[in-house]
Amino acid sequence: MRADLIERYDLRVPRYTSYPTAPHFGPRVDAARYETWLGALAPDTPLSLYAHVAYCAEMCWFCGCHTKATKKYAPVADYLEALLAEISLVASKLPSRMGVRHIHFGGGSPTVLTPDDFTRMVDAMRARFDLLPGAEVAVELDPRTADEAYVEAMAKAGVTRASIGVQDFNPKVQAAINRIQPFEVTERVILWLRAHGIGAINMDLCYGLPHQTVESVIETVERGASLAPARIALFGYAHVPWMKTHQRLIPEDALPDMAERWRQYEAASARLQALGYVAIGLDHFALPDDELVLAQRSGALHRNFQGYTTDSAPALIGFGASAIGSLPHGYVANEIAIDRYKALVREGRLPIARGIEITGEDRLRRAIIERLMCDMAVDLDEVLAAHGAAGESFESELASLAALEADGIVRREGRRLVMTEEGKPLVRAVCAAFDRYLDTGEARHSRAV
Repeated sequence: MRADLIERYDLRVPRYTSYPTAPHFGPRVDAARYETWLGALAPDTPLSLYAHVAYCAEMCWFCGCHTKATKKYAPVADYLEALLAEISLVASKLPSRMGVRHIHFGGGSPTVLTPDDFTRMVDAMRARFDLLPGAEVAVELDPRTADEAYVEAMAKAGVTRASIGVQDFNPKVQAAINRIQPFEVTERVILWLRAHGIGAINMDLCYGLPHQTVESVIETVERGASLAPARIALFGYAHVPWMKTHQRLIPEDALPDMAERWRQYEAASARLQALGYVAIGLDHFALPDDELVLAQRSGALHRNFQGYTTDSAPALIGFGASAIGSLPHGYVANEIAIDRYKALVREGRLPIARGIEITGEDRLRRAIIERLMCDMAVDLDEVLAAHGAAGESFESELASLAALEADGIVRREGRRLVMTEEGKPLVRAVCAAFDRYLDTGEARHSRAV
């Protein structure tokens, strides 16, 4: 990509894992509103469940998640009791025992739990919900804290997919982000997973980290691909030390500039595709027979708080501190502070801190943004017709894309928008044109590249 375009569109824009995005949630949506929304779900609504384990064994300095490091197990065990109580509390507010298509355990790190406690967490969900045929049960796994007994417990609990955090295999980079994880540690965990029947494996890699170069990123990509994960996510490191104070430990003078970040992304993306992976949306790659690839080809790819997904359930319920839920009525977010979260649950109260009720216009704009993020194209008239809004023109939004169009980032074909090959990494800048909540200068968002 041309250097002038990288500089011009180096904007802070949302990742659009939801719309409206989390910074626009507010206190008007509270526990009472959430309870009403839960009770209003049709009993046959398929659900997705997310459980947030808000602890890690140690803090990785690049991390942007809501998590807390601890060397003691007592806080983890205490937190788990609150999470189990919340599962029961939320289930009691639903109109009936409901079916689940997808369960995702994230963090933090679920592998900070003991194998027995992980099993308890899964069993608690199975006790209150019905797993539908073919349901996916996915776990984010830290190879540094997972042993074979843990992997065996995952398999016995019905886990079907593991998402492995790697970021980078280079020792110098690992030291700079406080995540020492030799290649052999990752390889060993993947061998355990496959030996115990968990064959669907994701791997998270990152560019834009301190001391990374194009050559070192390509080496990490090649070593990661040699382990044949079904999916690889290639994320750009978001340096936001004003939000995540532990990122101040990252040596800023070792961070690549925007032009170098772009070269790393471009080289890693090209190498992954040369190795047989298919590009999915903005930052995911999958083997040709993976469900994500099939969904992208059929226009059925979706995007939620976990990134690109085949999950089409209309309601996602989040459990744990900072967890976010998505219902037909809107979004809700749990208390971030762990102590406050636990206190509310122990009082028998839904631990909602904020949220937003979505309007018909929000749903329309969300559909446009999701198709852009997933398909790198959108037919505005098709989306308008599907939402019964044929009278909407979006003339001002289209006019605001004139510079992007002139720069060859996006192409207009009548009422259809198509990202060019060069412009695909800047798709979030195009999505931002349809975001009626966005202040483009908002410093809390990550960079577009």
